[in-house]
Amino acid sequence: MHAPNLEMMAAPEALARFLETGDAALLDGMFSDNDVTILENFPPHVFNGQAGLAEWKALMTRHVGAINQLRHTFEPPQDFGLTGDTVHFTLPTRWTGVRDGKPFSELGGWTFVQVREAGDWRIRSYGWAVISFEWLG
Repeated sequence: MHAPNLEMMAAPEALARFLETGDAALLDGMFSDNDVTILENFPPHVFNGQAGLAEWKALMTRHVGAINQLRHTFEPPQDFGLTGDTVHFTLPTRWTGVRDGKPFSELGGWTFVQVREAGDWRIRSYGWAVISFEWLG
């Protein structure tokens, strides 16, 4: 296998849909029940453990609530590696939306580590990096 399969893409897709809608129920069962680490471009930048995940959900819900028409497009996954019940890949992602009345486009990349738990691939960690950002119009 040289790329994530549909099962491995389920959690990143649910994460992206949560960002588009703010519906936290989309994340049910998508993150590991064990240690979770999230690296983000907003304070406090590092979210650790289940308490960090809860803090991230609250802050991210507020963050995306200020964005209208948010939509994602995944580009082909990169840097795929599968070792037993752990998988890693990088997922280039383009976001478009409207913030403060101004349309924008953002290209970034998520690097995911997922673990197999209870028969599903769940996010153990991710880091987000912005590659480019531009206001449109």
